[in-house]
Amino acid sequence: MIEVRDLVRRFGTFTAVDHVNFTVSAGEIFGLLGPNGAGKSTIFRMLCGLLRPSDGVARVAGQDLMRAAAAARARIGYMAQRFSLYAELTVSENLRFFARVYGLRGTHGQAAVDATLARFELENVAHSVSGALPLGLKQRLALAAALLHEPEILFLDEPTSGVDPLTRRDFWTRIGVLADSGVAVLVTSHFMDEAEYCDRLGIVSDGRMVATDTPGALRRRVRTAALPDPTLEDAFIEIVAAAGQKAQAA
Repeated sequence: MIEVRDLVRRFGTFTAVDHVNFTVSAGEIFGLLGPNGAGKSTIFRMLCGLLRPSDGVARVAGQDLMRAAAAARARIGYMAQRFSLYAELTVSENLRFFARVYGLRGTHGQAAVDATLARFELENVAHSVSGALPLGLKQRLALAAALLHEPEILFLDEPTSGVDPLTRRDFWTRIGVLADSGVAVLVTSHFMDEAEYCDRLGIVSDGRMVATDTPGALRRRVRTAALPDPTLEDAFIEIVAAAGQKAQAA
């Protein structure tokens, strides 16, 4: 569903993303991890069609982002880190607006809104102003809007920042159900416990993909006699540090 091959993004003379490679299959949850400024957000924005690649291949749902970014965007859902819906509109009004954006009009659009309200348990707040909702409900509404048109791929940018642990767990339960239905999910996160929900992880450092594997395999990679039971955070720190040392030596 997502194919990235030798992906490059330059800003003037600065290379923010340097020949990155990875794939994401249907039904897979793939997490992008990396220190601040590592390039993961730039990769994410390119794959969402928000930023044009400088070089390489980026395909989303079979569409080449260098040639058909608009066609690719029609097949994805996107949930931003910050609440990005219209705060002054009600929950229903926001969903109706995004239904029209996605080309769902008339009775078809209203049916999609009604089904989404029920699916995400938002019926009781359908006429509430979105900006006044508690953070957990705002997050649920944002996810509902991203999935209104039943996309094949879902992009999540730091989706649970600021929410409580119970809300985070409920959110990831919903994401797991989506993946089980065949939706491909690409997520950026800085919560290491949250990264455990991912089927595979890509660790980005200094614009390069320095490791791609399952959470368990990444932990085993740094296991030693002194550290017999490493956490994912241990693995992340070790892998990024080793990549930095290798870059300096080169």
